[in-house]
Amino acid sequence: MQKSNPAPRDPTGGRAGIRLNRYLAACGLGSRRHCDTIIRAGRVRVDGQVAGLAQHVGPDARVEVDGVAMRPPAAACVWMLHKPAGVVCTARDTHGRTTVIDVAQRAGIAERVFPVGRLDRDTTGLLLLTNDGDLCFRLTHPTWGVDKEYEATVAAPLHEAALAALRQGVQLEDGPTHPCQVLQQDHDAGTLVRLVLHEGRKRQVRRMLAAVGHPVLQLRRTRIGTLRLGELPEGALRPLSDVETQRLLEAPAQRPESSRRSAG
Repeated sequence: MQKSNPAPRDPTGGRAGIRLNRYLAACGLGSRRHCDTIIRAGRVRVDGQVAGLAQHVGPDARVEVDGVAMRPPAAACVWMLHKPAGVVCTARDTHGRTTVIDVAQRAGIAERVFPVGRLDRDTTGLLLLTNDGDLCFRLTHPTWGVDKEYEATVAAPLHEAALAALRQGVQLEDGPTHPCQVLQQDHDAGTLVRLVLHEGRKRQVRRMLAAVGHPVLQLRRTRIGTLRLGELPEGALRPLSDVETQRLLEAPAQRPESSRRSAG
């Protein structure tokens, strides 16, 4: 199994130390927001003491979660997965469904990784798996507004009014969406609609198209920032190169005034 090259970032923050949620994210426990939840629950101890949200830790600190010692890996890794339909984007599933972590482990990835953002169970396409909390933060935090491009198959062509509504923002039950880029073309199974979003909400693309009268038949994510899915087969993984990872981190962002966390 090919391994990704070490990333040029020190996950422990050097001698000065880093904030605890960033440290835990670097250990592969999920996003910083998820790590904040673990800290709030009193599950984290630093040098034997229950930790607080604002706490910083140095490279020599003893950090435990539920009594298990945590230590960031020596190098970050990032994998691209072409997520298949029927696979859920969680580390564990209480209903026994296949998760993206199951897919990674079956492919021989030994590192503790977590998904960067979410795609719903029926959505396929580009999903990143990493142990790099900084990269996850950069790609998913609302303030960055990183491009995410989708291909949606619908039954019939959209009229100009529907296209204009999507481009300007449509009203959903949780508020209006930000403007997005939309193009459409004929497709064997109907009409293919390409959308580029700078925000993300739960099942957002599906809800946007349903709101203009065009329920989604199939949905695939094809791009995140500078990274494209390309010809990677469905269900396959490949490691990102250092160059690809650095381009993701350095890509200009839209920085919308407000947006929400990502999901297909």
